[in-house]
Amino acid sequence: MRDVVILGVGMTKFGVSNLSQKEMFAEAALEALHESQVKAKDLQALFVGNVLGDFEEGQINIAPFLAAEIGMKAEAPATRFESACASATVAVRHAVLMVRSGEYDIVMAGGTERTAIMGTPLATKTFAMGSHSEYERFSGITFPGVFGMVAHQYAAKYRIPLDSLTHAMAKVAVKNHRNGVLNPLAHFRKEITIDTVLGSPMIADPLQLFDCCPFSDGAAAVVIADAEKFKERVPKPILVAGTGQGSAGPVYRQKDLTRMAAREASAKHAYEEAGVGPSDIDVIELHDCFTIAEVVALEMLGIFDFGAAPEAIERGDTALDGKIPVNPSGGLKAKGHPIGATGAAQTYEIVKQLRGECGDRQVKDAEIGLVDTLGGDFGTVCNLVLRRY
Repeated sequence: MRDVVILGVGMTKFGVSNLSQKEMFAEAALEALHESQVKAKDLQALFVGNVLGDFEEGQINIAPFLAAEIGMKAEAPATRFESACASATVAVRHAVLMVRSGEYDIVMAGGTERTAIMGTPLATKTFAMGSHSEYERFSGITFPGVFGMVAHQYAAKYRIPLDSLTHAMAKVAVKNHRNGVLNPLAHFRKEITIDTVLGSPMIADPLQLFDCCPFSDGAAAVVIADAEKFKERVPKPILVAGTGQGSAGPVYRQKDLTRMAAREASAKHAYEEAGVGPSDIDVIELHDCFTIAEVVALEMLGIFDFGAAPEAIERGDTALDGKIPVNPSGGLKAKGHPIGATGAAQTYEIVKQLRGECGDRQVKDAEIGLVDTLGGDFGTVCNLVLRRY
């Protein structure tokens, strides 16, 4: 199997955009091509995440239109991936596997989404379609509701007072907003305080407004290539050292919501393929759709012992200058969450961190980074381990 590298990355500003999904993706893709020193006509395939284009713009079958928009050849296949919020990471992983196998030498992966145009009621309804249609969505369960249950189960399981847990969760929000201030592409670039979080409206007990990530518009793209043939094309290619993906059934079959089997299996595979362990990771972009999601992900990824993440967060271990910086981009919480593009944006951040190009939010001496993206309520998880080549 061949070594696979990321040559270049591109990303739009996240937030509320007047651009179409095609226009946003073209902006990100052209930046990635420029960084990679290749032309669109050189790309042999496109793998793109997009979840709700039919509701947002009445557009399905978006992948071939994106390929045409950036000037790819007709013989280059373009495929849309839908794995809820993990769509773009799954697209990146499949692109890596195809290059690694020798099927292609150079391809593009990424994602695009325009969620804000739907408005909150429709967006909420469509996001819920990522849950099980018979036993979850039918009964009125929502993603905030699921993660509210996670928080209560976590507090009970580890005998942590709920107010202590919610304080640690608030520190996650404060940290990620502080990082977002340093990211010119972030949706929210304003610091908040613990009191801001704990004084915000209740959404799904104990999750409050500032525990929840926003709906965002945006796109991101990644150029992926065979290392042997293309490593000299750019000064700092980044190796895709390992990938993993896991799948799980509906929530009612997952008895312990603090332990997601799909994430633990996916991370284990990515670590083993890369020949590393959790202690080797220098920087992480993980799926903080809600603040409690960051808490439990850190444990399932093996960064902290089970039940120990809140204390580590309170110590500042996950801050930019901490032992293991988490979400230096601002995460979904502050950078934003255009669901079909999120995983590619996480990849963008890790690549930039490993190349030392993040300015004031740069993690010192970062050599190995981890991407973690969750799709739906624990149904799909995809992980990437990236390292300097």
